[in-house]
Amino acid sequence: MKLNELIGQHMLIGVSGHTLTESEKKFIVENNISGVVLFARNLSTPEQIRDLCAEIQSLRHKMASKAPLFIGIDMEGGRVHRLKEPFTKWPPLKTVGDLDAPTVAFHFAHRMGLEMMAVGINLDFAPCVDVFTNPQNTVIGDRAVSSDPHQVEKMASALVRGYIKSGILSCAKHFPGHGHTIIDSHEELPVEEADLKRLHEVELVPFKKALRSRVDMVMTAHILFKSVDKDWPATLSEFFLKKMLRDELKYKGLIITDDLDMKAMAKHYDKAFIPVRALQAGAELLLYCNEPESPPVAIEGIMSAIAQGQHSKAELESTLKHILDVKKIKLLNPDPRPIDEAMEIVGHPDHQYLADCLRKQVMPEGLVESNDGE
Repeated sequence: MKLNELIGQHMLIGVSGHTLTESEKKFIVENNISGVVLFARNLSTPEQIRDLCAEIQSLRHKMASKAPLFIGIDMEGGRVHRLKEPFTKWPPLKTVGDLDAPTVAFHFAHRMGLEMMAVGINLDFAPCVDVFTNPQNTVIGDRAVSSDPHQVEKMASALVRGYIKSGILSCAKHFPGHGHTIIDSHEELPVEEADLKRLHEVELVPFKKALRSRVDMVMTAHILFKSVDKDWPATLSEFFLKKMLRDELKYKGLIITDDLDMKAMAKHYDKAFIPVRALQAGAELLLYCNEPESPPVAIEGIMSAIAQGQHSKAELESTLKHILDVKKIKLLNPDPRPIDEAMEIVGHPDHQYLADCLRKQVMPEGLVESNDGE
């Protein structure tokens, strides 16, 4: 495998429209890109989404690793809800916390996951397990389950298990916790006062539970916790990713960055340096959502860092094995099912009923207890 192909399997990228352009296909194939992230600009009808996912997966046969691609999306419910009708419209996660029933949380995630899997989406950047401790934090707000870490912990477990049952890869975010910030990391780098004691008592409580529930990925936060690591925000911090997440919390899944083009990163660090530092810190998957010029710069930057001895090719080969192992175990049927089968799942009446019950804050009838834990 060429060096650029080795690097490319560590990256997820955004694409421009409802179908792939020739240049996007060429870039994905030539660089062995690990996956694609979908946004509103990529999504219209279930049929179009299914066809786009099929087109993306068809590229693997021409790629160096021959591995299925991650096809990721932000589907949390509420305002972070990329899939529009006829997909079920899910209320925000806060409604799950307010109803306070882990069985409902399990089915919320399970049914949401089934609809995504039906059209070929295999990775959801959810659940958000941030603890909402600052009422001025509009970035998180009702995206959080609760302001009580133990309530978030309880629901985090049910949500992760629901996603796993659906077959979709889940991703706990934003590690080690975005619930107290006022500044939006899309616009600037938040700096937090929380020390290690506070993080372990509040922010990390639901993450620990999500990890024990076997969440597939953890997404890093672009936040500087100056009392813990004064030099590096969590995404670029060896302390947070290697020492805390890997060594202390014994996390075995994949570590993915939040979008590396967010201004929390872009305003403070060189574009070619960011991916190198993220890999050095312990991230395995690098996320590039909106700027098509960034992934080529990242690949060049990492190639240059390896040439200069700032990062080792052997370490990249080790993380490549981890990524491909996850794909081998989890992405067993990457090609989306026929559209008529998918439409039997998309917007299913049972799913609509559950969403309505959450909006009205009434316990749904007829839910079977999830018997795999909790």
